[in-house]
Amino acid sequence: MSRRPPSLLSRYDALASAGAIERDPAQLAALKALDRLAVELTRRAPAASPFSFFTRAAPPPAPRGVYLYGHVGRGKTTLMDLFFEAAMVAKKRRVHFHAFMAEIHARLHLARRDAKGAVDPVQSVAEALAGEARLLCFDEFSVFDIADATILARLFKTLFAQGAVVVATSNVEPSRLYEGGRNRELFLPFIALLLERMEVVELDARGDFRLTKKCVCDVFFLVRDAPSRRAAEAQLSAFMGAGPYDSLTLRVNGRALDIPCARGPVARFRFAEICGRPLGAADYLALAGRFEAIIVEDVPAMGFDRRNEAKRFITLIDVLYEAKTKLILCAEAEVADLYRADHGAEAAEFPRAASRLIEMRSQEYLDNCPFVLNQGVSAS
Repeated sequence: MSRRPPSLLSRYDALASAGAIERDPAQLAALKALDRLAVELTRRAPAASPFSFFTRAAPPPAPRGVYLYGHVGRGKTTLMDLFFEAAMVAKKRRVHFHAFMAEIHARLHLARRDAKGAVDPVQSVAEALAGEARLLCFDEFSVFDIADATILARLFKTLFAQGAVVVATSNVEPSRLYEGGRNRELFLPFIALLLERMEVVELDARGDFRLTKKCVCDVFFLVRDAPSRRAAEAQLSAFMGAGPYDSLTLRVNGRALDIPCARGPVARFRFAEICGRPLGAADYLALAGRFEAIIVEDVPAMGFDRRNEAKRFITLIDVLYEAKTKLILCAEAEVADLYRADHGAEAAEFPRAASRLIEMRSQEYLDNCPFVLNQGVSAS
């Protein structure tokens, strides 16, 4: 007999009573859907008797997942933490969607190379994923890339057919995924599939909880004139330590990723070097895996004409935030003013990056980073 998992509400109440979180009615409403799923996931196929070879009952259908969306900083990640910990599933996996799609493309590359046209590589990859995890939890579900959009329907159709259950957090409702994307009409069946297989829940909490976190460390420098540039340069040089610096090359999916300036666990880039080039989530994941701190200088205020750079910047922030990488920025505008556009996917997604940048300046975030600010850095 399946054991009832610990109530998500009781866990939530315990955190609120301890002062770790602030109780919010909208979060409590969203917990009901997640608690429903946590209970349904405890279902097991009925045990077979010795005489049931020809009459064995089919396992119960996989429960509907949950698609939790809402504005930035409303507590979606906190609720996902509670759910994932409570879910009594032996094979479960939680991953940021950027990292997941980078992995999918790498697996597809290998599948195409090995299959040589004999099988559908998307189906084979999806079947392998479903065998590895019954429950898949995705943070920051979003779709910008046409390469992602073209495979998602086939990928998820197979995942669901194999009995996988999906839980996702996102800033946008499903109907707005890949909004404005090229050939979006080909993406619409995927949206229909999500609506069929997942319960959609809006988290309309009171405000951005990250904004209540005090910025206490100098990891953001506003550079608008020569004196502020000199002050920032002095801080950055002290942070990296005395030279010499190295230039390194990482291999990412068979490509070369050049790091012009590095020393020990710290890498230093100009904005044009890290966001002006055609880099993606896989490249930023490689950087986060190699370095504990990243410095980015000359971050400009961007408009719609620089949306491609803004898109890469958003992806960079997402990856570094999830990896708990320390980020030091030198920018010509405050965080909220770094991207100004009233339309396009980047305009919808940038508030999340701004919110995360604010949290990444907080003592709480920095205390969870492996790298200690202003420590001596030794050459590798």
